[in-house]
Amino acid sequence: MPVGSDSSGLVFTHCEISAGASASAGGGSGQPGRAHAHAKRWEVVIAGKRIKTVDVHAHCIVPDAAKIIDHPLEAPALLWSDVGTRLAEMDRTGVDIQALSINPFWYRAERDAAEQLIKVQNETLAEFCAGNADRFVAFATAALQFPDLAAQQIEHAVKSLGLRGVGVAGSCAGQDLADPKFHPFWQKCEELGVLVFMHPLGTRELEPSGRLGGNGLLTNTIGNPLETTIALSHLIFEGTLDRFPGLKICGAHGAGFLASYANRSDAVLRVFPNRVGTPPKKKPTEYLRNGQILADTIMFTGEAVKHLINQMGVENVVMGTDYPFPWNTDPVDHILSIPDITDADKIAILGGTLHKLMGIES
Repeated sequence: MPVGSDSSGLVFTHCEISAGASASAGGGSGQPGRAHAHAKRWEVVIAGKRIKTVDVHAHCIVPDAAKIIDHPLEAPALLWSDVGTRLAEMDRTGVDIQALSINPFWYRAERDAAEQLIKVQNETLAEFCAGNADRFVAFATAALQFPDLAAQQIEHAVKSLGLRGVGVAGSCAGQDLADPKFHPFWQKCEELGVLVFMHPLGTRELEPSGRLGGNGLLTNTIGNPLETTIALSHLIFEGTLDRFPGLKICGAHGAGFLASYANRSDAVLRVFPNRVGTPPKKKPTEYLRNGQILADTIMFTGEAVKHLINQMGVENVVMGTDYPFPWNTDPVDHILSIPDITDADKIAILGGTLHKLMGIES
């Protein structure tokens, strides 16, 4: 299937992000920069080596799947666009590969509808990625409200369809993912050794109170990273990460607020030991460094990304854009411009780590 074809049934959303080529170029020998700066596509070069960059956080939707439960295909301020627009933006910003994911909208669907929806969705994602293997991989989707079914779906998606991981929300129809009912799903993810990409749907429980109303789109600005923080904290304190030590979960938006204040989670073990139940086997901050929790780089400043590196280790920080939402419109420049990190660190963040975790050829 040629790039730009719509025969796969895959639709991308677009937010009027400029697709113009950037004119900046790298410096002399050994300096990070752009190979062939005159060309439309920015080929990232670090220390004289061409780097294949990977974006862990890129959205899309499958209309034929959404129609099964009458989910709307459009949202305010979004325009539909073909894949050519997406590729132009990837070329401009130096993104070689996007790992596609779909924000779960099916967690309240009945079992038969959910099963049909996921089948259409995963098969479409697999077909599209197979036809455009040099630019796209995808996270599988699963009907997490039925954990036994979700485990079957992820196994089929990975083993038969060739998808590279699985996407989840930060909760499932109001239930925390640390609930034991989800253990069959987590067990299958661990067994398959796949990366789980966690993208929040917002803290829906707070919205009726009005506390996130008013200006600033707080349901997204605060609500999205807050849900991820809550989800990961429950997975730590309820023992899920101890039960499944092979899990690898990448939290969107810098893994929420967890890394910024994780030492408070350590301190609660000492300050309120009677309120933590069975203590986790490690301090909460240790789960940020042992490979079980990763974070994307949607952190807005170099200092913020450096803080992630300091808290989590560079091997647990990977590039994300949130495409097509323009939160991180220059993702590669964002990493290349961070002072006081090594070329090896930049290579790991830009794609090296995801090559390993998602089985992408470097």
